[in-house]
Amino acid sequence: MGTKGWHSRGYLPHYDGWEITQHIVFRLFDSVPPSEQEGDDVLDRHLGSCFMRDAQCAHIVAEVLLHHNDHYALQAWCIMPNHVHALIATKAEAELGQIVHFWKSTTRRRINAVLNRTGPVWAKDYFDRFIRSQQHFDTNKHYIEMNPVTAGLCDKPEAWPFSSAGWK
Repeated sequence: MGTKGWHSRGYLPHYDGWEITQHIVFRLFDSVPPSEQEGDDVLDRHLGSCFMRDAQCAHIVAEVLLHHNDHYALQAWCIMPNHVHALIATKAEAELGQIVHFWKSTTRRRINAVLNRTGPVWAKDYFDRFIRSQQHFDTNKHYIEMNPVTAGLCDKPEAWPFSSAGWK
């Protein structure tokens, strides 16, 4: 991205600010059929290859989010079968685009190795929403940790093993 502020790469607008909290969503390359418009309701139908149904793949993503965080503080997260949510507070020198690029490139290599495949893993872009207040933060954290329950994957957030609510 290069500089802070609003950016567009022709698809989604992105905001990269100084030491702000952001809700990031990135998804697998095939999680939204061409005939559908991208949205949480589509992602929560678990379409596409759903690589993170494989616990090894989900663990790879969790490890990268949790242990390669020199440029952000991870405040909530959830790994779904075909997408990932992360609530992060970026540090002043960090660029959001570089953080997401690191997550996606590192996990792509490791997931492809585990699955003995080559090719894309993640969709090219990502969604970000900067957090405007404590209430907005609380709402987004609740949404992230409840996503597996809402999507019918478990009965309570603590039961989902790949989220900040259920990580052991």
